[in-house]
Amino acid sequence: MAAEQDPEGRAAARPLLTDLYQVTMALGYWRAGRASAPAEFELFFRQSPFGGAFALAAGLRDCVRFLRAFRLLDADVQFLASVLPPDTDPAFFEHLRALDCSGVTVPLLQVSGPLLVVQLLETPLLCLVSYASLIATNAARLRLIAGPEKRLLEMGLRRAQGPDGGLTASTYSYLGGFDGSSNVLAGQLRGVPVVGTLAHSFVTSFSGKEVPPDPMLAPAAGQGPRVDLTPRVEAWLERVCAHLGLGVQDPHPGERAAFVAYALAFPRAFQGLLDTYSVRRSGLPNFLAVALALGELGYRAVGVRLDSGDLLQQAQEIRALFRTTGAQFQAPWLESVPIAVSNNIDEEELARLSQQGSEVNVIGIGTSVVTCPRQPSLGCVYKLVSVGGQPRMKLTEDPEKQTLPGSKAAFRLLGSDGSPLLDLLQLAEEPAPQAGQELRVWPRGAQEACTVRPARVEPLLRLWVQQGQLCEPLPSLAESRAFAQRSLSQLSPAHRRLEPPAGYQVALSEKLRALVQRLSAGAPL
Repeated sequence: MAAEQDPEGRAAARPLLTDLYQVTMALGYWRAGRASAPAEFELFFRQSPFGGAFALAAGLRDCVRFLRAFRLLDADVQFLASVLPPDTDPAFFEHLRALDCSGVTVPLLQVSGPLLVVQLLETPLLCLVSYASLIATNAARLRLIAGPEKRLLEMGLRRAQGPDGGLTASTYSYLGGFDGSSNVLAGQLRGVPVVGTLAHSFVTSFSGKEVPPDPMLAPAAGQGPRVDLTPRVEAWLERVCAHLGLGVQDPHPGERAAFVAYALAFPRAFQGLLDTYSVRRSGLPNFLAVALALGELGYRAVGVRLDSGDLLQQAQEIRALFRTTGAQFQAPWLESVPIAVSNNIDEEELARLSQQGSEVNVIGIGTSVVTCPRQPSLGCVYKLVSVGGQPRMKLTEDPEKQTLPGSKAAFRLLGSDGSPLLDLLQLAEEPAPQAGQELRVWPRGAQEACTVRPARVEPLLRLWVQQGQLCEPLPSLAESRAFAQRSLSQLSPAHRRLEPPAGYQVALSEKLRALVQRLSAGAPL
């Protein structure tokens, strides 16, 4: 097969490097009998980048290689089966197995060892640490803005800096506090929870004249006869439109057909995308008709999504209509249907959507998390501090670029309330600080020493690899995520505050400061 003849192509981008909703829509199309319908999409941009007048089209080689190698392996299909509903028809997965593109046209870290070897490690280690740390920090900022109650979903794969950047962003935004990602490959390879429903293309692909090959749906409890969902939806539409003061002809029939097709494919996970045509006059009544028809059979809709307009205001209005409609039709569950939003959400809009009284429950963020627009690079460096047991220090005209010499240990000093007071750097040969001990330290940038008496001391450096061997099992991504969130929660409010934050203090031991002073003055070791 092509995939076996070109392993480089499969390594560059795999079929599951996609958003989950592409797969859920595939199931929806297949369930609607439309999997082989001819279709044409256009790929384009609206404005030239960087405020310029041109763009260079690149990536053709990668695209062709990917298309020639495209094939879902058994492991891919098995993973998709694990994230789709357990009652999905097995024939759908056999369809996936047969797919190809033949019909398509077109110090954070200490490293010690032989000098030559550890020098060679500089760039790859910087590459591996810098972007992952930047993404995790950015995600943590967004989580702090949103607060603990909102669900945050990373949806930035299509905006990321290539496949590897997309996978890294999906992985480390989860570690930083997001609840899941649309990136299917991040789920398969890294264990990130994957989420996704449908896009506007799924809705607009239906005209309303389609007839599902099997419109029958069994009750959720599994008992009782199967019923034709479409007539029930139409009956509910009349009642809903009367309640909302709309004509039954107002809601778009194609949108309603798309919702019915999706509900047949995902009766236990039905979610409506409301803004393809008109939220108030089409998306909302069509969603309510399908949701209430499903409700008669014991199913509960899992949410709606908005992707344009004033998201906060629309969420308020939709929640109010959910309440009145739920009361009108004795469907109290309707009042608590989650409302999800997306559409170029940045820190400012996130703060607005997360304010007290907001009816938004789920927030999807793409560009602002994967591209880190406020700071596109973390600026990690990798510097020599010791050779042959002798400390080394970079002296430079720029004091900020001077390095701290010698092999060091790092400790976090915490107060009685459990929040960090400062981080202490000292020479590795010095005894570790103890809780309750009065310490004389030199805060970075200060001209005077200060004393501190920590209630608790935590060592920050941990030995993971020695002589090429793993010293202990690595934590899972979920464990690392929990640790990161726990560490964030221990920070004082002043340090968690984003604007303007209080500066976090790092201090040197007296012995380390003396070494810095001696080498800065050019004294011999």
